[in-house]
Amino acid sequence: MIKREDVYKIGKLGKTHGVRGEISFLFDDDVFDRTDADYLVFDIDGILVPFFLEEYRFKNDSNALLKLDGIDTQEQAQELTGCDVYFPRKLADSDNDNISWAEIIGYSVIDAKSKQDIGKIASVDDNTINILFELEDGKLIPASEELIENIDTKRHQIEINLPEGILDL
Repeated sequence: MIKREDVYKIGKLGKTHGVRGEISFLFDDDVFDRTDADYLVFDIDGILVPFFLEEYRFKNDSNALLKLDGIDTQEQAQELTGCDVYFPRKLADSDNDNISWAEIIGYSVIDAKSKQDIGKIASVDDNTINILFELEDGKLIPASEELIENIDTKRHQIEINLPEGILDL
């Protein structure tokens, strides 16, 4: 059984494409291509299910067409539309110095000075030059690389030098 803490979200399945069972895949992290992964994990009604990749091709920098093993018709592919897509952490090519924003979702943020656990990262807002971690409680924490002291991929923690008073906002 695949556990949620063993995977991280990299995208979502979109519409079907053609009649051979291809499906559009909107992704935030191209780790599936960088690591030559054999499979991706889909959330189907709350259950994490692995699907083996037969082939894929990129449409642009954030969209690919997937052909999955055992999904050979448009009707079969249609049943997967809208599913969230996850990648196994153990297959990721990252280390403490090279990690994607998508992979740190769910990591705990630790204040580097007090060692206090501030909360878990629910999402990363990288739409502007000032990247922010949105915590599960709604707090926004600046995610500047200058503030990040350490990333521990084994313990799923990020130590950050928080600006004075940031938690009082």
